[in-house]
Order: sequence, then C-alpha cells, then structure tokens
Amino acid sequence: MSEPQVHEPLHFVAVEGPIRVGKTSLADILADRLHAARIRDVEDNPFLEAFYHDKPGAAFQAQFYFLLQRFKQWRSLDLAARPDRVIISDYLFEKDKIFAYLNLNDAELNIYDQYYEIFAEQIPIPDLVIYLQAKPEALKKRIGKKNVPFEHRISEGYLDAVVNAYEHFFFHYKSTDLLVIETSEIDFVDRNEDLQQLLHRLSQPVRGTQYFLPLGSASAD
Repeated sequence: MSEPQVHEPLHFVAVEGPIRVGKTSLADILADRLHAARIRDVEDNPFLEAFYHDKPGAAFQAQFYFLLQRFKQWRSLDLAARPDRVIISDYLFEKDKIFAYLNLNDAELNIYDQYYEIFAEQIPIPDLVIYLQAKPEALKKRIGKKNVPFEHRISEGYLDAVVNAYEHFFFHYKSTDLLVIETSEIDFVDRNEDLQQLLHRLSQPVRGTQYFLPLGSASAD
C-alpha cells in the first residue's frame, strides 16, 4: 500500500492578470482565508496621470517609478526569517516588464532592461502564481463599473494589447508553478461556490502549468 503524497504548503503566492481582472479582490480573500501577510501593488504613482494624457517622457517616468517601488517591496521580503509565514501579493514582479515593453521606446527600453536585470536577480520567486484571464469585453465592463477616472482613458486598442501581452508572457512562463483561471464567468467575491472550489484546489499541489474552472461557472451559450 503506497503512502499518501505529502506536498509543501504554499508560503508565497502572487496573483496576476490584466487591469480589473480581479487580482486585488482575490488576493484579499486568499490573505484573509490563509491568515497571510499582504503585498499590494503600487497605486500612488505620481507620473501616471501624465502618462494617461500622453505627455512626452511620462511613460518612462511612470514605468521606472513602478520598477523601483516594486523592487523595494519584494527585496524587503525576508522569507527565511519566518518560514511559517504565508505571503499573498496582488502582482508578480515580472509584470513590470510586460508594461515596459508595451509603453517604452527602444532607447528607453535599453536603459530600463539594464536596471531590471540587476533588480530581478535580487527578488524572491513565488511558490505559485495564479494568472487570472478575462476577455477584453469583460474587462471593459469592469472598468466602467469601477469608475476610476484615469482608467476611462484606456483605449480599446491598448486594453487588447495588454491582454495579448499577458497571454504571450504566461504562455512562455516557466519560473514557477502556474495556475491559470479564466474569470469572465467566475465571481470569487459574490459567488461563494466558486471561491470554495478554488480554496479546495489550492489545498492540492499545482505542478507546472495547470488550469482551473469551477464546476457550474461556464456560460450556458
């Protein structure tokens, strides 16, 4: 009779995906249920408004500010000091590079890449990344519902480019285990059954890249 498999509990989980896909909400729920410390992405970027108004140089300023602040957050994590602690982040450090390649020109990218490579060598790697997907149409509805002023300046073309960039990035992602969730028909906040199924799935090991779809969440059409 074979012994049951034992897998290491999760200590560091990053939730990722395009704008308004539900990263923050899911990370908050997981942190509460798992009694975890919480890392929140940078929101007070002083260059972001200028970027949304297409001011010259604002894209590089905004991107570099994000890179520095995100590096400081992840570099300060001392995972070895408290090995029993669980940490939930609502972003992946590598997401910074996704947006850099969307928003910066070649000369700016040349400078950015040099700093990024130095920083990336110094930050920890999560045990698991949860990648939330959604169709652009679903994201547009959520942007409208959230009603954040700057976000209404996001064009459909740019939103489509962000979704495609995320899909390309995670198609090639191999840094750690990856759980992919298509959220267009899923609601972890208001539909408890979806949440309970995810929590059950996270109690089991994720190996490589795997996909999660709660029973009953698919659209009928």
